[in-house]
Amino acid sequence: MASQEGTESRAVTEQDFDQSLRPANFDEFVGQKGVVANLRLAAEAARQRKEPLDHVLLSGPPGHGKTSLAQLLAQEMGSSLHTASAPALSRPKDLVGTLTALERGDILFLDEAHRLPPIVEEYLYPAMEDAFVDIALDQGPHGRILHLALQPFTLVAATTREGLLSAPFRERFGLRERLETYPPADLVKILERSARILDTSLEPDAARILADRARGTPRVANRYLRRVRDLAQVEGDGQVTHAVAEEGLHRLGVDAHGLESLDRKCLKAIARSEGGPVGLKALAAALDEDVRTLEEVVEPYLLRQGWIERTPRGRLLTAASWQLLGLEAPSEPDSPGLFDLGQ
Repeated sequence: MASQEGTESRAVTEQDFDQSLRPANFDEFVGQKGVVANLRLAAEAARQRKEPLDHVLLSGPPGHGKTSLAQLLAQEMGSSLHTASAPALSRPKDLVGTLTALERGDILFLDEAHRLPPIVEEYLYPAMEDAFVDIALDQGPHGRILHLALQPFTLVAATTREGLLSAPFRERFGLRERLETYPPADLVKILERSARILDTSLEPDAARILADRARGTPRVANRYLRRVRDLAQVEGDGQVTHAVAEEGLHRLGVDAHGLESLDRKCLKAIARSEGGPVGLKALAAALDEDVRTLEEVVEPYLLRQGWIERTPRGRLLTAASWQLLGLEAPSEPDSPGLFDLGQ
């Protein structure tokens, strides 16, 4: 029993840490200046008119602050924040309880909006536009329909793949903002703030190393910080120095280029196929990994850094990747590879 209580206590502590690292207001939100300015302006205008904020679509890579922005919008509007995950909403009735509980001006944060089933998406249209939902009580041509009026609310939808949203759904958002990758300078500011919150001594050189290898993502930077803080606490004097940061990242499998173990395995798998092209499904099978993990977690960074190219026939290694791997590129890099199965 004691062990279970200890586990629950640690879980709560981790959640508290996650929440504590989020910005408390828009002034503390580092980066994304254009997005923040637009959202603050819209929130202020809506508040002056005493109207709910327009529906907001936030797109961009994971870990870039979409959840934090939803929380800050609720705070700015003086309203309550309700959260839902699109994959968990398999039927319209899964959303009824949440929609009917919303008060005027409340914000409903919908994460992973691109994974919302079409039937639930269509169910949201009248809720977003006219503040009502119709619930079928009976099946068949004579089935009864219950018409429920809703309080006007704001839907803040977050997605990492805006292109998968249907056009009718996307067009119902009055505010559409895309979050971009963070430059190292902004990540250093985020790390310095997080270190103060965690009461951790972080040397400037150490902060720069963590920022340079954090893939342009605040969530990754904070994860690295917490792990090197553990190393500094257990095996050092508690100070995160340049050496501690280097050692901590080495233990996490993060190299000088910010590549993790799965990234390197992906590059080596393509290299074994003479540099590609390698189809994504074939690559996932070769690595025994989920296609979604490769497409949404691994591939974006490799593409952004110029380690791979994406073609209709599959993924190709670039010249920089051959050099990184210490291998000689084949004389005909465009020849069909072992895993050339396309998409």
